[in-house]
Amino acid sequence: MKDTKIQWHPGFVAAMNLELREDRENLTFHKEHNLNTKPLSIDLLIIQKNVSAAVSNEIGKLFRGHNIMEYKSPGDALDIDVYYKTMAYAALYKSGGRTVDSIKAHDITVSLVRDARPRKLFRHFRVQGCSITKPYAGIYYIEGTVPFPTQVLVTQELDPNAHAWLCALSRKVTEPTAQRLLTLTKSLTEAGDRNFADSVLTVMLKANKQMIEHWKGAESMFDILMEIMEPQIEAMLKEEREKAIMIGEQNGEQLGIQTGKIQGAIDTLREFGHPESDIKARIMKKYNLSPSEADDYLSKVIPSELPFQ
Repeated sequence: MKDTKIQWHPGFVAAMNLELREDRENLTFHKEHNLNTKPLSIDLLIIQKNVSAAVSNEIGKLFRGHNIMEYKSPGDALDIDVYYKTMAYAALYKSGGRTVDSIKAHDITVSLVRDARPRKLFRHFRVQGCSITKPYAGIYYIEGTVPFPTQVLVTQELDPNAHAWLCALSRKVTEPTAQRLLTLTKSLTEAGDRNFADSVLTVMLKANKQMIEHWKGAESMFDILMEIMEPQIEAMLKEEREKAIMIGEQNGEQLGIQTGKIQGAIDTLREFGHPESDIKARIMKKYNLSPSEADDYLSKVIPSELPFQ
């Protein structure tokens, strides 16, 4: 059954941008690349500008000039028909060059990505006489009668230290993986990288709400989460701040920013199932509030607009 609530594919595109960030200067990312005027599109097309420059990430070791990636979210099948559909997309992409044979078949690769191992598809490959090798944890090369060099990425089997971004796209994220992702997100300094990280983090939090229950007593994890989410809370208040500036209510603007931050923190903690007493104690400590002031904030009912809800 397809999940219509969690936006897995944008999270996948963001995760791949972060997985390959060390080689990004030599790669061009095209999400949902249209094959023609009809609604046919590749989940992610990665073009390597200089094919003589090796990609450092394990996932990119197979890459050549044109690299087609098909991503299946948890719950979606990666079966024989998906494989042939992706191969058809690759063939259609090859035929769409500016001139005849301008895109060489040997310069195209196909990557199929799923959280769990596609056992039936692997059996199909073996029946067809293909060999399956695993050069790296969670990365399988399909060799033999395949039109294009092909790999299958099983995100549950990837090294979580080397591939934290892709490993986060799961309903079974472990607490160490989540902690690693939060720490990595906090360390990013470029705005583009932070936006990609926010997209991955949004998917992880929305798909693993039960995991957050274990963080109730971990104050350090709460502090990291709130630090990461603070820019999103700020964005939620942007319109109000601009209005306040226009009418010259600078004092009111500052008060509004503080109020929004506190209310955003309350909404986040409520979303993750924290009891009111725990929320009260945390906002009193973080924002230096008195008990009565904390009660005033807790009594307000403001619809949350955080992106992972």
